[in-house]
Amino acid sequence: MNGAKDRWADLLPRALSAAVMIAAGGFAVWTGGVVFNAVIALCCGGMVWELVRMLAPARSGTALQLGAISAVAVLLASLLPALWVLPVLAAPVAAGYSQISERRQYFTGFALWVLLAGFGFIWLRGQMGMAWMLWLICIVVATDVAGYFAGKAIGGPKFWPRVSPKKTWSGTASGWIAAAIVGAIFAAQMGQGFGFVVLSVLLSMASQAGDVAESALKRKMGVKDSSALIPGHGGLFDRFDGMLGAAAMFLAVAAFWG
Repeated sequence: MNGAKDRWADLLPRALSAAVMIAAGGFAVWTGGVVFNAVIALCCGGMVWELVRMLAPARSGTALQLGAISAVAVLLASLLPALWVLPVLAAPVAAGYSQISERRQYFTGFALWVLLAGFGFIWLRGQMGMAWMLWLICIVVATDVAGYFAGKAIGGPKFWPRVSPKKTWSGTASGWIAAAIVGAIFAAQMGQGFGFVVLSVLLSMASQAGDVAESALKRKMGVKDSSALIPGHGGLFDRFDGMLGAAAMFLAVAAFWG
């Protein structure tokens, strides 16, 4: 009995934190423009701060500085012509590479991922509209929720126990199914074809890949959470790693197919 209770012990704080994030995020998505861009920039800055704290715990000042300039870079990139986007986003990554001697290859890869994905969110909301932004968010949320409950209720073989010991194949597959359902609903509303459903599943897989990548980093660094900013969820990186994976994948698809 106690084991069953412990299994769901984190549900209440997760739900409460999720409600707050949904309210704040929903307002930002609905408002769009500078408000949305600023929220995304602050989140990216927070995740870079968490990243540096994981990689170099003694460099708290450096973490704060790199987080701040990363937030500014994302916001600035949203205002500049496309030609300037990559150089502006690369600037804080280069700055971090020059300042951090500990595991700088991890910083380079993960920081660039965070900043590009953040810009992907801004581009998606600004260029494609709110419906597309809601679609991507619903894909990631459905993947996460279906995976969480199916994994807890069904269990079964682990997906990748060495990297993410809590994830199961049942939860992973349930996430794909949930994403396909969400994709079909949005496809019907937005006049899209079956390819839209396939893309939804692809983004679901990318969101799971983002989750696994962040889990692998935490395991490498010997930490449970990226920070303790969000009760029941850990840090911003813990909560939005899936969003980062999906946004980066969508940006890549959009760049490839135009």
